[in-house]
Amino acid sequence: MLIALNKPYQVLSQFTDAGGRRALAEFVDVKNVYPAGRLDFDSEGLLLLTDEAPLAHLLTSKRAIEKTYLVQVDGAVTDAALDQLRSGLRLNDGPARALSAEQRSAPEWLWPRHPAIRFRASIPTSWIEIRIDEGRNRQVRRMTAAVGFPTLRLIRTLVGGVGLGNLAPGTWRVLSRAESLLVSPLRVFGGRRCS
Repeated sequence: MLIALNKPYQVLSQFTDAGGRRALAEFVDVKNVYPAGRLDFDSEGLLLLTDEAPLAHLLTSKRAIEKTYLVQVDGAVTDAALDQLRSGLRLNDGPARALSAEQRSAPEWLWPRHPAIRFRASIPTSWIEIRIDEGRNRQVRRMTAAVGFPTLRLIRTLVGGVGLGNLAPGTWRVLSRAESLLVSPLRVFGGRRCS
């Protein structure tokens, strides 16, 4: 089973938290499923959950599958910064490169965030769509900061070929078998590999 969840802002990518922070158990009541990958506490969007250990391992490996993010950054993003994201830069844990980085308009489907992003009349914000095939800790945030545009809001919209769709924050759905095949070219179903 593979579940797509729209993880809300300031929710942990785990089912419980000894510190009392909001966690996945507040939104998903399915037994024996676990996050297949991570999404930071202060990030939003598509988080996959599965009851299949091999798939969870595949999706959490360093170079597993492409992920697409919609990122609101502080400032008017430049072509030079987008070029640098695409050509590569060095982070403190090694080189990083976006498979694509394009400026976008704020999407019409965007839900409000609580608390809202700070508004400063003298400093604009920009939206960037970034696609990567790694999953290092806070990688997209560190990449945008490294090119001079700190991330204000980060929403994961795609994992492989599976999109967020019209899931509202905190809602989830079970993916069909066909959709599950979009996550990886090699899926495991009942001990059989499917391609």
